Amino acid sequence: MIQLRRAVKALVSLVFIISCLFSNKIFAQANGQALFSANCAACHAPYKELTGPALAGVEERWGDKKRLYAWIRNNQALLKTGDKYANELYLKYNKTPMNLFPNLTDPEIDAILAYIKSVPDPKAAAPTTDGQGATATSGEDNSLLYGILTLVLAVVVLILLQVNSNLKKLSDEKEGQPALEPVPFWRNKVYIAVIAILLFCVGGYLTVKGAIGLGRTKNYQPSQPIYYSHKVHAGTNQISCLYCHGGAQDSKHANIPSVNICMNCHMAINEYTGKDKIYKEDGTEVDGTAEIKKLYEYAGFDPSVSKVWDPNKAKPVEWNKVHSLPDHVYFNHSQHVKAGKVQCQTCHGEVQEMGVAYQAAELSMGWCINCHRTTQVQFKDNGFYSIYQKFHDDLKNGKIDSTKGITVEKIGGTECQKCHY
Repeated sequence: MIQLRRAVKALVSLVFIISCLFSNKIFAQANGQALFSANCAACHAPYKELTGPALAGVEERWGDKKRLYAWIRNNQALLKTGDKYANELYLKYNKTPMNLFPNLTDPEIDAILAYIKSVPDPKAAAPTTDGQGATATSGEDNSLLYGILTLVLAVVVLILLQVNSNLKKLSDEKEGQPALEPVPFWRNKVYIAVIAILLFCVGGYLTVKGAIGLGRTKNYQPSQPIYYSHKVHAGTNQISCLYCHGGAQDSKHANIPSVNICMNCHMAINEYTGKDKIYKEDGTEVDGTAEIKKLYEYAGFDPSVSKVWDPNKAKPVEWNKVHSLPDHVYFNHSQHVKAGKVQCQTCHGEVQEMGVAYQAAELSMGWCINCHRTTQVQFKDNGFYSIYQKFHDDLKNGKIDSTKGITVEKIGGTECQKCHY
Protein backbone atom coordinates (compact mmCIF):
# COMPACT_ATOMS: atom_id res chain seq x y z
CA MET A 1 0.00 0.00 0.00
CA ILE A 2 2.84 2.39 0.86
CA GLN A 3 4.51 1.64 -2.48
CA LEU A 4 1.25 2.32 -4.27
CA ARG A 5 0.96 5.68 -2.55
CA ARG A 6 4.50 6.57 -3.55
CA ALA A 7 3.76 5.60 -7.15
CA VAL A 8 0.66 7.80 -7.16
CA LYS A 9 2.63 10.73 -5.73
CA ALA A 10 5.30 10.27 -8.39
CA LEU A 11 2.64 10.19 -11.10
CA VAL A 12 1.02 13.33 -9.72
CA SER A 13 4.38 15.12 -9.73
CA LEU A 14 5.10 13.99 -13.30
CA VAL A 15 1.73 15.16 -14.58
CA PHE A 16 2.19 18.50 -12.81
CA ILE A 17 5.62 18.99 -14.42
CA ILE A 18 4.25 18.13 -17.86
CA SER A 19 1.41 20.62 -17.36
CA CYS A 20 3.89 23.35 -16.45
CA LEU A 21 6.05 22.56 -19.46
CA PHE A 22 3.13 22.86 -21.88
CA SER A 23 1.94 26.05 -20.19
CA ASN A 24 5.42 27.57 -20.30
CA LYS A 25 5.71 26.73 -23.99
CA ILE A 26 2.44 28.49 -24.72
CA PHE A 27 3.34 31.58 -22.66
CA ALA A 28 6.87 31.72 -24.14
CA GLN A 29 5.47 31.53 -27.66
CA ALA A 30 2.91 34.26 -26.93
CA ASN A 31 5.59 36.47 -25.34
CA GLY A 32 7.90 35.96 -28.33
CA GLN A 33 5.11 36.83 -30.75
CA ALA A 34 4.27 40.00 -28.80
CA LEU A 35 7.94 41.07 -28.75
CA PHE A 36 8.27 40.32 -32.47
CA SER A 37 5.15 42.36 -33.29
CA ALA A 38 6.31 45.31 -31.17
CA ASN A 39 9.94 45.42 -32.30
CA CYS A 40 10.44 43.57 -35.58
CA ALA A 41 7.22 43.29 -37.59
CA ALA A 42 7.45 46.77 -39.12
CA CYS A 43 10.55 45.79 -41.12
CA HIS A 44 10.76 42.00 -41.03
CA ALA A 45 8.69 38.87 -41.63
CA PRO A 46 9.74 35.27 -40.97
CA TYR A 47 9.62 34.09 -44.61
CA LYS A 48 9.35 37.27 -46.66
CA GLU A 49 11.78 40.10 -47.38
CA LEU A 50 10.35 43.48 -46.41
CA THR A 51 12.50 46.49 -45.55
CA GLY A 52 14.94 43.98 -44.07
CA PRO A 53 15.68 40.30 -44.72
CA ALA A 54 13.39 37.40 -43.90
CA LEU A 55 14.25 36.22 -40.38
CA ALA A 56 13.70 32.48 -40.78
CA GLY A 57 17.10 30.80 -40.28
CA VAL A 58 18.70 33.98 -38.92
CA GLU A 59 20.57 32.08 -36.19
CA GLU A 60 22.12 29.70 -38.72
CA ARG A 61 23.18 32.60 -40.96
CA TRP A 62 24.92 34.42 -38.12
CA GLY A 63 26.34 31.30 -36.52
CA ASP A 64 27.45 33.07 -33.35
CA LYS A 65 24.64 34.12 -31.02
CA LYS A 66 26.77 36.75 -29.30
CA ARG A 67 27.29 38.56 -32.60
CA LEU A 68 23.58 38.28 -33.36
CA TYR A 69 22.72 39.77 -29.95
CA ALA A 70 25.20 42.60 -30.59
CA TRP A 71 23.69 43.24 -34.03
CA ILE A 72 20.16 43.43 -32.67
CA ARG A 73 21.05 45.77 -29.81
CA ASN A 74 23.40 48.11 -31.69
CA ASN A 75 24.03 47.28 -35.34
CA GLN A 76 26.02 50.46 -35.95
CA ALA A 77 28.55 49.56 -33.27
CA LEU A 78 29.01 46.08 -34.74
CA LEU A 79 29.51 47.55 -38.22
CA LYS A 80 32.38 49.67 -36.91
CA THR A 81 34.17 46.54 -35.69
CA GLY A 82 34.52 45.45 -39.31
CA ASP A 83 32.35 42.34 -38.94
CA LYS A 84 32.29 40.85 -42.45
CA TYR A 85 28.76 39.42 -42.46
CA ALA A 86 27.29 42.51 -40.79
CA ASN A 87 28.80 44.83 -43.41
CA GLU A 88 27.72 42.57 -46.27
CA LEU A 89 24.17 42.62 -44.91
CA TYR A 90 24.30 46.40 -44.50
CA LEU A 91 25.41 46.90 -48.12
CA LYS A 92 22.90 44.37 -49.47
CA TYR A 93 20.01 46.39 -48.09
CA ASN A 94 21.23 49.74 -49.42
CA LYS A 95 22.82 50.84 -46.14
CA THR A 96 19.39 51.12 -44.50
CA PRO A 97 20.12 51.40 -40.76
CA MET A 98 18.24 49.06 -38.49
CA ASN A 99 16.62 50.44 -35.34
CA LEU A 100 18.58 50.00 -32.12
CA PHE A 101 17.19 47.81 -29.35
CA PRO A 102 19.58 48.25 -26.41
CA ASN A 103 16.87 47.42 -23.87
CA LEU A 104 16.14 43.92 -25.17
CA THR A 105 17.47 41.27 -22.79
CA ASP A 106 18.91 37.90 -23.83
CA PRO A 107 15.74 36.01 -22.76
CA GLU A 108 13.58 38.44 -24.75
CA ILE A 109 15.72 37.99 -27.86
CA ASP A 110 15.61 34.22 -27.34
CA ALA A 111 11.81 34.42 -27.12
CA ILE A 112 11.67 36.32 -30.43
CA LEU A 113 13.97 33.77 -32.09
CA ALA A 114 11.89 30.91 -30.69
CA TYR A 115 8.73 32.49 -32.11
CA ILE A 116 10.37 32.89 -35.53
CA LYS A 117 11.28 29.18 -35.47
CA SER A 118 7.69 28.27 -34.54
CA VAL A 119 6.17 30.02 -37.56
CA PRO A 120 5.48 27.38 -40.25
CA ASP A 121 6.98 27.86 -43.69
CA PRO A 122 4.08 28.63 -46.09
CA LYS A 123 6.00 26.94 -48.92
CA ALA A 124 6.35 23.72 -46.95
CA ALA A 125 2.60 23.04 -47.09
CA ALA A 126 1.29 21.73 -50.39
CA PRO A 127 -0.53 24.59 -52.15
CA THR A 128 -4.14 24.10 -53.19
CA THR A 129 -5.42 25.58 -56.41
CA ASP A 130 -8.92 26.98 -56.53
CA GLY A 131 -9.37 26.51 -60.27
CA GLN A 132 -8.72 30.17 -61.01
CA GLY A 133 -4.97 29.90 -60.81
CA ALA A 134 -4.77 31.22 -57.26
CA THR A 135 -3.04 29.15 -54.64
CA ALA A 136 -3.61 29.03 -50.92
CA THR A 137 -1.56 27.61 -48.08
CA SER A 138 -2.62 26.82 -44.56
CA GLY A 139 -0.61 27.45 -41.41
CA GLU A 140 -0.90 25.39 -38.25
CA ASP A 141 -1.39 26.94 -34.83
CA ASN A 142 -1.21 24.47 -31.93
CA SER A 143 -1.87 26.97 -29.15
CA LEU A 144 -5.48 25.84 -28.69
CA LEU A 145 -4.41 22.19 -28.64
CA TYR A 146 -1.77 22.89 -26.00
CA GLY A 147 -4.29 24.83 -23.93
CA ILE A 148 -6.83 22.00 -24.01
CA LEU A 149 -4.11 19.47 -23.17
CA THR A 150 -2.98 21.59 -20.22
CA LEU A 151 -6.55 21.80 -18.92
CA VAL A 152 -7.01 18.02 -19.25
CA LEU A 153 -3.76 17.34 -17.42
CA ALA A 154 -4.76 19.74 -14.66
CA VAL A 155 -8.05 17.83 -14.20
CA VAL A 156 -6.07 14.56 -14.08
CA VAL A 157 -3.87 16.04 -11.35
CA LEU A 158 -6.90 16.90 -9.23
CA ILE A 159 -8.37 13.41 -9.72
CA LEU A 160 -5.09 11.77 -8.75
CA LEU A 161 -4.85 13.93 -5.65
CA GLN A 162 -8.30 12.71 -4.63
CA VAL A 163 -7.27 9.09 -5.33
CA ASN A 164 -4.17 9.59 -3.22
CA SER A 165 -6.33 10.85 -0.34
CA ASN A 166 -8.55 7.77 -0.53
CA LEU A 167 -5.55 5.45 -0.66
CA LYS A 168 -4.14 7.12 2.43
CA LYS A 169 -7.40 6.49 4.24
CA LEU A 170 -7.35 2.80 3.28
CA SER A 171 -3.74 2.49 4.38
CA ASP A 172 -4.46 4.09 7.76
CA GLU A 173 -7.45 1.80 8.32
CA LYS A 174 -5.36 -1.29 7.55
CA GLU A 175 -2.66 -0.21 9.97
CA GLY A 176 -5.26 0.47 12.67
CA GLN A 177 -4.77 4.20 12.70
CA PRO A 178 -7.86 6.38 13.12
CA ALA A 179 -8.63 8.22 9.89
CA LEU A 180 -10.96 11.09 9.30
CA GLU A 181 -13.53 10.87 6.55
CA PRO A 182 -12.01 12.62 3.50
CA VAL A 183 -13.75 15.81 2.49
CA PRO A 184 -15.44 15.47 -0.92
CA PHE A 185 -13.77 17.36 -3.74
CA TRP A 186 -16.64 19.80 -4.18
CA ARG A 187 -16.54 20.69 -0.47
CA ASN A 188 -12.77 20.88 -0.06
CA LYS A 189 -11.95 24.52 0.70
CA VAL A 190 -8.39 24.20 -0.62
CA TYR A 191 -9.54 22.91 -4.00
CA ILE A 192 -12.30 25.49 -4.18
CA ALA A 193 -9.83 28.29 -3.37
CA VAL A 194 -7.31 27.09 -5.99
CA ILE A 195 -9.98 26.83 -8.67
CA ALA A 196 -11.37 30.26 -7.76
CA ILE A 197 -7.89 31.82 -7.99
CA LEU A 198 -7.24 30.14 -11.35
CA LEU A 199 -10.58 31.28 -12.73
CA PHE A 200 -9.91 34.80 -11.45
CA CYS A 201 -6.46 34.90 -13.09
CA VAL A 202 -7.65 33.46 -16.41
CA GLY A 203 -10.77 35.62 -16.45
CA GLY A 204 -8.75 38.72 -15.56
CA TYR A 205 -6.20 38.00 -18.28
CA LEU A 206 -8.87 37.50 -20.94
CA THR A 207 -10.78 40.59 -19.78
CA VAL A 208 -7.68 42.81 -19.86
CA LYS A 209 -6.62 41.39 -23.22
CA GLY A 210 -10.08 42.02 -24.64
CA ALA A 211 -10.16 45.55 -23.22
CA ILE A 212 -6.74 46.36 -24.66
CA GLY A 213 -7.83 45.12 -28.08
CA LEU A 214 -11.13 47.00 -27.97
CA GLY A 215 -11.43 49.24 -31.00
CA ARG A 216 -8.28 47.94 -32.71
CA THR A 217 -8.83 47.03 -36.32
CA LYS A 218 -5.63 45.31 -37.42
CA ASN A 219 -6.15 43.37 -40.69
CA TYR A 220 -9.38 45.30 -41.32
CA GLN A 221 -10.04 45.15 -45.06
CA PRO A 222 -13.38 46.61 -46.16
CA SER A 223 -14.70 46.03 -49.66
CA GLN A 224 -14.41 49.02 -52.01
CA PRO A 225 -16.72 50.31 -54.77
CA ILE A 226 -13.86 49.81 -57.23
CA TYR A 227 -11.27 47.05 -56.87
CA TYR A 228 -8.21 49.28 -56.75
CA SER A 229 -5.12 47.07 -56.69
CA HIS A 230 -2.18 48.71 -54.95
CA LYS A 231 -0.04 45.83 -56.19
CA VAL A 232 -0.73 46.82 -59.80
CA HIS A 233 -0.34 50.58 -59.28
CA ALA A 234 2.35 50.93 -56.59
CA GLY A 235 4.02 47.57 -57.21
CA THR A 236 4.03 46.71 -60.92
CA ASN A 237 3.78 50.27 -62.28
CA GLN A 238 5.90 51.86 -59.52
CA ILE A 239 3.54 54.81 -58.99
CA SER A 240 4.67 56.82 -55.97
CA CYS A 241 2.34 56.83 -52.97
CA LEU A 242 2.57 60.61 -52.91
CA TYR A 243 1.19 60.94 -56.42
CA CYS A 244 -2.24 59.85 -55.19
CA HIS A 245 -1.85 60.80 -51.52
CA GLY A 246 -0.02 64.10 -51.92
CA GLY A 247 -1.35 65.50 -48.66
CA ALA A 248 0.81 63.05 -46.73
CA GLN A 249 3.87 65.26 -47.14
CA ASP A 250 2.16 68.63 -46.93
CA SER A 251 -0.62 68.37 -44.36
CA LYS A 252 -2.01 66.47 -41.42
CA HIS A 253 -4.10 64.13 -43.57
CA ALA A 254 -3.09 61.87 -46.43
CA ASN A 255 -5.87 62.83 -48.81
CA ILE A 256 -7.89 60.31 -50.81
CA PRO A 257 -7.28 60.91 -54.55
CA SER A 258 -10.07 62.57 -56.49
CA VAL A 259 -11.55 61.18 -59.70
CA ASN A 260 -9.52 63.81 -61.54
CA ILE A 261 -6.24 62.23 -60.36
CA CYS A 262 -7.42 58.79 -61.48
CA MET A 263 -8.46 60.15 -64.87
CA ASN A 264 -5.04 61.69 -65.44
CA CYS A 265 -3.92 58.19 -66.36
CA HIS A 266 -7.16 56.44 -67.25
CA MET A 267 -8.14 58.91 -69.94
CA ALA A 268 -5.62 56.95 -72.00
CA ILE A 269 -5.65 53.60 -70.18
CA ASN A 270 -9.12 52.14 -70.72
CA GLU A 271 -8.35 48.44 -70.33
CA TYR A 272 -6.16 46.21 -68.18
CA THR A 273 -3.38 44.62 -70.23
CA GLY A 274 -1.09 43.47 -67.43
CA LYS A 275 0.66 40.11 -67.74
CA ASP A 276 -0.28 39.08 -64.20
CA LYS A 277 -3.88 38.26 -63.48
CA ILE A 278 -5.55 39.99 -60.54
CA TYR A 279 -7.12 37.87 -57.82
CA LYS A 280 -9.17 38.75 -54.78
CA GLU A 281 -8.33 37.33 -51.36
CA ASP A 282 -10.91 34.55 -51.85
CA GLY A 283 -9.21 33.45 -55.08
CA THR A 284 -11.74 34.84 -57.58
CA GLU A 285 -10.28 36.61 -60.58
CA VAL A 286 -10.79 40.34 -61.04
CA ASP A 287 -11.60 41.80 -64.46
CA GLY A 288 -9.36 44.87 -64.50
CA THR A 289 -11.06 46.34 -67.55
CA ALA A 290 -14.47 46.11 -65.88
CA GLU A 291 -13.09 47.96 -62.83
CA ILE A 292 -11.84 50.77 -65.10
CA LYS A 293 -15.36 51.02 -66.55
CA LYS A 294 -16.66 51.49 -63.00
CA LEU A 295 -14.30 54.47 -62.68
CA TYR A 296 -15.70 55.87 -65.94
CA GLU A 297 -19.21 55.67 -64.48
CA TYR A 298 -18.13 57.81 -61.53
CA ALA A 299 -16.30 60.17 -63.89
CA GLY A 300 -19.29 60.47 -66.24
CA PHE A 301 -17.04 59.54 -69.14
CA ASP A 302 -17.90 57.35 -72.13
CA PRO A 303 -14.90 56.92 -74.48
CA SER A 304 -17.16 55.48 -77.19
CA VAL A 305 -19.10 58.76 -77.35
CA SER A 306 -16.38 61.34 -76.86
CA LYS A 307 -12.63 61.39 -76.24
CA VAL A 308 -13.01 64.60 -74.26
CA TRP A 309 -13.88 64.29 -70.58
CA ASP A 310 -15.94 66.92 -68.77
CA PRO A 311 -14.87 66.94 -65.06
CA ASN A 312 -18.13 68.68 -64.15
CA LYS A 313 -19.99 65.42 -64.78
CA ALA A 314 -17.90 63.50 -62.24
CA LYS A 315 -19.08 62.39 -58.83
CA PRO A 316 -16.80 61.29 -55.97
CA VAL A 317 -15.95 57.63 -55.52
CA GLU A 318 -17.34 56.56 -52.14
CA TRP A 319 -14.22 54.82 -50.82
CA ASN A 320 -14.51 53.05 -47.47
CA LYS A 321 -12.00 54.30 -44.90
CA VAL A 322 -9.43 51.72 -43.80
CA HIS A 323 -7.19 53.45 -41.25
CA SER A 324 -8.95 55.35 -38.48
CA LEU A 325 -7.46 56.77 -35.28
CA PRO A 326 -9.55 57.87 -32.28
CA ASP A 327 -10.73 61.48 -32.24
CA HIS A 328 -8.58 62.28 -29.20
CA VAL A 329 -5.37 61.36 -31.08
CA TYR A 330 -3.45 63.94 -33.08
CA PHE A 331 -1.41 62.46 -35.91
CA ASN A 332 0.28 64.61 -38.54
CA HIS A 333 1.34 62.85 -41.74
CA SER A 334 3.66 65.62 -42.91
CA GLN A 335 5.50 65.56 -39.56
CA HIS A 336 6.34 61.91 -40.14
CA VAL A 337 6.77 61.80 -43.93
CA LYS A 338 8.54 65.11 -44.57
CA ALA A 339 10.28 65.93 -41.30
CA GLY A 340 10.73 62.44 -39.92
CA LYS A 341 11.38 60.85 -43.35
CA VAL A 342 9.36 57.80 -42.34
CA GLN A 343 8.56 55.38 -45.16
CA CYS A 344 4.87 54.71 -45.86
CA GLN A 345 5.44 50.96 -45.32
CA THR A 346 6.47 51.54 -41.71
CA CYS A 347 2.86 52.17 -40.70
CA HIS A 348 0.88 50.84 -43.65
CA GLY A 349 2.79 47.62 -44.35
CA GLU A 350 3.96 46.46 -47.77
CA VAL A 351 1.26 48.34 -49.67
CA GLN A 352 2.92 47.57 -53.01
CA GLU A 353 2.12 43.89 -52.42
CA MET A 354 -1.55 44.41 -51.48
CA GLY A 355 -4.65 44.07 -53.60
CA VAL A 356 -7.32 46.00 -51.72
CA ALA A 357 -5.59 47.91 -48.93
CA TYR A 358 -5.93 46.67 -45.35
CA GLN A 359 -4.66 47.83 -41.97
CA ALA A 360 -1.33 46.05 -41.53
CA ALA A 361 -0.26 47.46 -38.13
CA GLU A 362 -2.03 47.77 -34.79
CA LEU A 363 -1.71 51.57 -34.71
CA SER A 364 -2.16 51.35 -30.94
CA MET A 365 -0.59 53.78 -28.49
CA GLY A 366 1.95 51.17 -27.38
CA TRP A 367 2.88 50.48 -31.00
CA CYS A 368 3.47 54.19 -31.67
CA ILE A 369 5.42 54.78 -28.44
CA ASN A 370 7.69 51.81 -29.11
CA CYS A 371 8.46 53.25 -32.54
CA HIS A 372 9.32 56.62 -30.99
CA ARG A 373 11.59 54.95 -28.45
CA THR A 374 13.63 53.09 -31.07
CA THR A 375 13.55 55.27 -34.20
CA GLN A 376 16.49 57.62 -34.68
CA VAL A 377 15.93 61.20 -35.76
CA GLN A 378 17.59 61.93 -39.09
CA PHE A 379 19.47 65.12 -38.33
CA LYS A 380 21.73 64.97 -41.38
CA ASP A 381 20.59 67.11 -44.33
CA ASN A 382 17.28 67.74 -42.59
CA GLY A 383 16.53 71.44 -42.20
CA PHE A 384 13.56 70.81 -39.93
CA TYR A 385 15.85 69.73 -37.09
CA SER A 386 18.41 72.51 -37.55
CA ILE A 387 16.96 74.32 -34.50
CA TYR A 388 18.07 71.46 -32.23
CA GLN A 389 21.52 72.97 -31.91
CA LYS A 390 22.19 71.36 -28.53
CA PHE A 391 21.91 67.86 -29.97
CA HIS A 392 24.11 68.78 -32.93
CA ASP A 393 26.78 70.09 -30.56
CA ASP A 394 26.52 67.09 -28.24
CA LEU A 395 26.95 64.72 -31.16
CA LYS A 396 30.01 66.59 -32.40
CA ASN A 397 31.59 66.80 -28.92
CA GLY A 398 30.98 63.13 -28.19
CA LYS A 399 28.60 63.75 -25.29
CA ILE A 400 26.07 61.60 -27.14
CA ASP A 401 27.11 58.30 -28.67
CA SER A 402 26.73 58.80 -32.41
CA THR A 403 26.17 55.06 -32.90
CA LYS A 404 23.05 55.24 -30.73
CA GLY A 405 21.93 58.55 -32.15
CA ILE A 406 19.00 60.67 -31.02
CA THR A 407 15.69 58.85 -30.80
CA VAL A 408 12.31 60.52 -31.19
CA GLU A 409 11.78 59.95 -27.47
CA LYS A 410 14.74 62.21 -26.62
CA ILE A 411 13.19 65.17 -28.44
CA GLY A 412 9.86 64.74 -26.64
CA GLY A 413 8.24 62.09 -28.82
CA THR A 414 6.74 60.24 -25.87
CA GLU A 415 5.29 63.27 -24.06
CA CYS A 416 1.54 62.94 -23.62
CA GLN A 417 0.69 66.36 -24.96
CA LYS A 418 2.39 65.64 -28.29
CA CYS A 419 -0.55 63.46 -29.34
CA HIS A 420 -3.21 64.36 -26.75
CA TYR A 421 -3.64 68.07 -26.20
